[in-house]
Amino acid sequence: MAELIVALDVQTREEAVAKVRAIGDAVGFYKIGLELFTAEGPDVVKAVKDLGKKVFLDLKFHDIPRTVERAVRSGGKLGVDLMTIHSVGGKAMIRAAADASAEFGAAGPKILAVTVLTSLDRSDLEDVGITGRDPADQVLAMAKFATAHGAHGLVCSPQEVARLKAALAAGTLFVTPGVRPAGAAVGDQKRVATPADAVKGGATHLVVGRPILAAADPAAAARDILAQMG
Repeated sequence: MAELIVALDVQTREEAVAKVRAIGDAVGFYKIGLELFTAEGPDVVKAVKDLGKKVFLDLKFHDIPRTVERAVRSGGKLGVDLMTIHSVGGKAMIRAAADASAEFGAAGPKILAVTVLTSLDRSDLEDVGITGRDPADQVLAMAKFATAHGAHGLVCSPQEVARLKAALAAGTLFVTPGVRPAGAAVGDQKRVATPADAVKGGATHLVVGRPILAAADPAAAARDILAQMG
């Protein structure tokens, strides 16, 4: 069954802890991204873990293999459950991340490769020199490359999950941002889908931020999304 991950897109450790407590038992998995980690560092990861929750550390590493290896190892020591790297970092970098994760055994952080950000569309790809290719085709090519070299899964648009699932090995993780309840504002995402459609396509984890965090009752909003997931 797919898991719901709430994106802690807040600025302070205190805000993050307050949101986790407000949501309570409704959700057991939280994403810590660049904004919050840059502000608070490893302490915010420890705070969320101390509340008994799983952590998706979404920092999208893209560096030389040795640096990424050490960063993943640090994440493993923090007890992080999922971590992201950019697939364009190359096969040596991807393998270094996977090898560092393996040092922690089954409890090690699963490595997710970022292919094409869900905020990008075809015109955005053309802006950076990738011409004549739809985002879905670029995602598939990069997904095959990343998983062939050790990535445990992908961060991808919910619109692309079904195609990826059909093309990749069983057990691959599909983590989908860009999930919005029916009728919710799209925000800065361009390739979105509803929770039900994302799960139907094969997503293993759905990442949702603003529709839950900005709700008057975050726990109720999370439960509503879980109900939509089926």
